[in-house]
Amino acid sequence: MGSHARPNRIHRTGARIATVALFGAALPITAGGLAQAATPTTHSAEVNDQQSGQAAAPAGQSQGAPDTRSADVPNTKADHAFLLDARDGSQEREMWAGAKADESVSMASTTKIMTALVVLKHPEWLDRQITVKQEYRDYVTENGSSTADLQTGDKLTVRQLLHAMLLPSGADAAMALADNYGVGDTVDARIADFENQMNTEAQQLGLTGTHFDSFDGISHGDNRSTARDLAKLGQRAMLQPVFADVVKNKQYKADAPAANGKTRYYTWENTNTLLSTYDGALGIKTGSGTEAGYAVVFAAERDNRTLVGAILKTDKSRFEDAAKMLDWGFAH
Repeated sequence: MGSHARPNRIHRTGARIATVALFGAALPITAGGLAQAATPTTHSAEVNDQQSGQAAAPAGQSQGAPDTRSADVPNTKADHAFLLDARDGSQEREMWAGAKADESVSMASTTKIMTALVVLKHPEWLDRQITVKQEYRDYVTENGSSTADLQTGDKLTVRQLLHAMLLPSGADAAMALADNYGVGDTVDARIADFENQMNTEAQQLGLTGTHFDSFDGISHGDNRSTARDLAKLGQRAMLQPVFADVVKNKQYKADAPAANGKTRYYTWENTNTLLSTYDGALGIKTGSGTEAGYAVVFAAERDNRTLVGAILKTDKSRFEDAAKMLDWGFAH
């Protein structure tokens, strides 16, 4: 799909496991175009993307940034961290930057935020069906990626695949989208075109510390970003109503026509535990990997204020630190 592409085919991804059930009768489709499943049978465990990112911009504060040397800063372990006030959604105000907020490092599955943004440039295709290929499942197996456990031959809509990619961090779903939104005669060509679209979008958004060589976060050596860039990317993504509607779900149920003519039922759990533990949490996306460590891009709303932040290259304290950053932000 690019500028002229049409949904066709895919490449690589991240790690979660979803359970699926197959039945003979289809369920009704909701007004939003998403089917509700009666019998959940899906889960996954994020084991995701990675690779090494090279340091790009030197760590530091942007012009006009708050003085992070002050004692009045979030008490967090993370150095690759950034927090902004999204104001009315169309503007952004820097609130706090960690010591390494501008160091370009591996971003793991937070990559999928950009994958979704590129897909959402064509909202007219949201309800088109994409057939799951065996290659998507093979990709997950070969890379030990997180998965939505999509079954070969099932037909899911683009809208459903966005849920499958952003909640359980399904690399299979990400590959399906990249394969069908890229232009070319082969899967590799379509994937390469889609990644070019991701980089073009990053340039247009002014994300100077960001580069994509992956549609899902499994890098080929140069898939990286900064905490500052990812917070800005998250803020832009939340301006998309479809994106915001997807990432706020703790769980999502879907049904899809299966290859044998019956109906498959999926249930996907969100890897972002802030949705259950932080009052006002809105999303956005987690990531993890051997070299990338743990990452999270997050957003929350209180008293008509929306804050968006990002944490990269940290440990399992990512959600605790995100909560501390949000608490500090709402207090200022």
